[in-house]
Amino acid sequence: MFKYDKTSLKAEEFINDGEIMDSLKYADENKNDIELIDKIIEKAKLRKGIDHREASVLLACEIPEKIQEIYSLAEQIKKDFYGDRIVMFAPLYLSNYCVNGCVYCPYHAKNKHICRKKLTQDEVRQEVIALQDMGHKRLAIEAGEDPVNNPIEYILECIKTIYSIKHKNGAIRRVNVNIAATTVENYRKLKEAGIGTYILFQETYNKKSYEELHPTGPKHNYNYHTEAMDRAMEGGIDDVGIGVLFGLELYRYELAGMLMHAEHLEAVHGVGPHTISVPRIKRADDIDPDAFDNGIDDETFEKIVAIIRIAVPYTGMIISTRESQKVREKVLKLGISQISGGSRTSVGGYVEPEAEDENSAQFDVSDNRTLDEVVRWLMELGYIPSFCTACYREGRTGDRFMSLCKSGQIQNCCHPNALMTLEEYLMDYASDETRKIGEKIIEKELLKIPNEKVRKIAAEHIADIANNNKRDFRF
Repeated sequence: MFKYDKTSLKAEEFINDGEIMDSLKYADENKNDIELIDKIIEKAKLRKGIDHREASVLLACEIPEKIQEIYSLAEQIKKDFYGDRIVMFAPLYLSNYCVNGCVYCPYHAKNKHICRKKLTQDEVRQEVIALQDMGHKRLAIEAGEDPVNNPIEYILECIKTIYSIKHKNGAIRRVNVNIAATTVENYRKLKEAGIGTYILFQETYNKKSYEELHPTGPKHNYNYHTEAMDRAMEGGIDDVGIGVLFGLELYRYELAGMLMHAEHLEAVHGVGPHTISVPRIKRADDIDPDAFDNGIDDETFEKIVAIIRIAVPYTGMIISTRESQKVREKVLKLGISQISGGSRTSVGGYVEPEAEDENSAQFDVSDNRTLDEVVRWLMELGYIPSFCTACYREGRTGDRFMSLCKSGQIQNCCHPNALMTLEEYLMDYASDETRKIGEKIIEKELLKIPNEKVRKIAAEHIADIANNNKRDFRF
């Protein structure tokens, strides 16, 4: 019998099934206890987070006015920590060769009709140029788990290639990595290669469901997978990103497990997850999401995003083009701080769209707009699209980033950095319509920088970007 211990390095102790079930029972018993709910909301207003049990009560709460309070608080906390900035990124699929048997993913080894592809270094170069020509500065590279086709050496070579490419005014300044759980030694190699965040989705925190959903391959090992972030931290990677695939297991179980994982990282390493992703299972090559009976509707999804935001106020939250424009618009104000734009989930999809008979995509994209359309849409909603990578490149990662973020000081550099990178985008890649909207926003937002010296320097840099073709300023 495993005992719950958030400081343990054993997966079944820091993600403890008994503790999760007790938390869900406690939530059911107290979901309409107004006094307790008010107490939790008051604690959340301190902006230091709430624990998995308290979050479970709020998720179970059925009182309309209290749910609205939760949404309003999430909106305010998001604004306090991240302002109106939305960080832009794109995924880059390197290879869909995979030896695992994950039943929810079309990359699974038994799928014989999906088109298997692996980018050569020249093809990586062409994909990166295509992404740079769109305006992207931040990538998340993705690859299936296959020690023969996708060994760590291949991933490292791709990272080196990506960072080496400077096309016109383009440059990828941060490469985040989403690959399978690996060894401390390999995490050290990734750190030395200059990666940004190491991202690994748990898929589900329920061990029994996890093993059934991953019947074959190295990913079948629940403990090895769940303990990956501890090995990454040991290997020197201090920015890690977690997430579950909502729809595989009961969403209340998943939220509790994910927050327990965040609490564990904070307790053991002094720094919680840099990002939390909230993907929902989507239709793909031979995957029907209706085959999984734990799907969640849009309203529940919004509530989950709001509660994650108040539970871990310091953490970046990511939503991809899995979700539609309508859904993305709703959750942006409730907690999301990073979104993808112009994404392709197929291998080599940025250079040349795939023919119907050679599908290599991991999932169907719901938001098919170009990056320019997404940038313009965000600005029309009142947000500031940011292509900033300054914290990573100035060494503000891990506990250094978190201490700045928790104190609110991060906004003193993030706001002007966002405006300067937006100006770069407007000058180099934007359509005329997008540029006109963006210039008005930058002019207005510059006035909001409280520090007069910072405001003056930011204005000078923005003028240099516009008039003197200078690039890559950062605070």
